[in-house]
Amino acid sequence: MAFIHTGNSDGWFEIPSRDAQFARTSMLVRRSSLIMPVNVPKFVEQAYRRGADAIVLDLEDSIPPAEKANARPYVQEALLAAGRGGADVLARINKPFDLAVLDLDASVWPGLVGIAFPKAESPIEVQILDRLLAEREQARGLPVGSIEIAISVESALGVQHMAAIACASPRSVTLNLGPEDFTRDIAVEPTPEGAEQAYGKGMTIVAARMAGLQPQGLTSTLADYADLEGLRRSATAASKMGFKGASGIHPTQMPILNEAFSPTTAEVEYARRVIDVYEEAEAAGRASVGLDGKMIDIPVVERARIVVQRAEAIAQLEERKRQALAAIGE
Repeated sequence: MAFIHTGNSDGWFEIPSRDAQFARTSMLVRRSSLIMPVNVPKFVEQAYRRGADAIVLDLEDSIPPAEKANARPYVQEALLAAGRGGADVLARINKPFDLAVLDLDASVWPGLVGIAFPKAESPIEVQILDRLLAEREQARGLPVGSIEIAISVESALGVQHMAAIACASPRSVTLNLGPEDFTRDIAVEPTPEGAEQAYGKGMTIVAARMAGLQPQGLTSTLADYADLEGLRRSATAASKMGFKGASGIHPTQMPILNEAFSPTTAEVEYARRVIDVYEEAEAAGRASVGLDGKMIDIPVVERARIVVQRAEAIAQLEERKRQALAAIGE
């Protein structure tokens, strides 16, 4: 049993098992998440063709306040339309909770894989969301605990509590730092290099891995969605830092994210060689061996196994997408 302090007067609480969380997230592939306003049918109806690993039906930032109530009835039908190509479908809800409850009522239906929870600032908020989801799963005949939570931290306060936030619910699978709101909150202009976000990005990786989640994000803010080369640079750098995927708002971004957050053929081939040579050495009673002038020991082979596991999970998802499209004649 493990405990973590919330960092405030809420005190200590029990955290989910890290191993159990890794078991839930180790085969998760969410290299690309396409965010779109749920109330624009022409976007939603074509979403399944975009190659994204996840489609996020947005009830938050892309919906004006006056239109939020009108947008909610679109969700149930959009879940089925967006999921036709085999991608995971999530709904991004609003804060505060008076809006979030209405969004959940509109979103928890068959076909929903997860809730994208924005602007998280304390673990208690995530735990409240967990309970609200359980109530709706039970009321609608869905397995309790089946709907995931994808967390976005978007403020200095949220970063301060990020470790506790990441550990707050066994439903949580990903953790992201929202760059636009975060830079606004710390009163700086975002830059292409992203140095102003370095602390928050580092905290995202550490907190996510501590909790058994997948860290999501780019190294910098990318407001210009047409800057595909800038996106490629940022996503490639983010992948090397340990991020496993990122969100985008335009279909042209999806292939770049998929490529950047996938191991290359050469990386997978080398990882397999590492595993093979280590297992030969282990069978001979040794725990280290040389390969191409480098020492291969336990940490190195474990990293290689993660690369191979990631490649296999990606292949499984791509096959699922292919079969889904074939089933509808595309």
